[in-house]
Amino acid sequence: MLHIIDDEEVIRDALSWLARSRQIAAHSYESAEKFLTALDRPMAFDTQGDCILLDVRMPGLSGTSLFEMLASRQLIKRLPVIFLTGHGDVPMAVDTLKRGAFDFFEKPFNDNKLMDRVQEALTQSRQAGSAAVIHERLATLSGREKEVLDLILQGKMNKVIADQLGISMRTVEVHRAHIFDKMQVKTAVELAGILK
Repeated sequence: MLHIIDDEEVIRDALSWLARSRQIAAHSYESAEKFLTALDRPMAFDTQGDCILLDVRMPGLSGTSLFEMLASRQLIKRLPVIFLTGHGDVPMAVDTLKRGAFDFFEKPFNDNKLMDRVQEALTQSRQAGSAAVIHERLATLSGREKEVLDLILQGKMNKVIADQLGISMRTVEVHRAHIFDKMQVKTAVELAGILK
């Protein structure tokens, strides 16, 4: 999902149309405050990734202030920010990029270059989201399940795992089933694939 945050309606409409021309779902917000309200509601991130097109200068909370808030919440990997400005300068662009912004475009901008960068940001977001989901699933494993998981990833058979951990083969099978269930995989190969 592309989140367009700009106080000018004509810009929001143009960017929404541009996104649709690339088959990118978009939602627009007239202020940083409106976006924060939406962000604070229980909302799932888009499985196809998220990206923010953010105007630097807006009444109320500025784009740079919103960016700082997102960075402090450690959300800029999952919600990469591309700044848009009609008043940009080189030091501002360099500073925002150093602090983790995905990119910085001055208005008027090249539509195709902007949308290419949006698509790259969506890809980064999708990858960051996948990593976060896998990390959350790993966190649900018990200590013993993590030990069994490590041995599964080493290619050890159930009997060898049982011998190494001093438990029964049946217990290994139960742990293995719980691991597969919690990690939402069906095979050891699939498990290794998501953890590589």
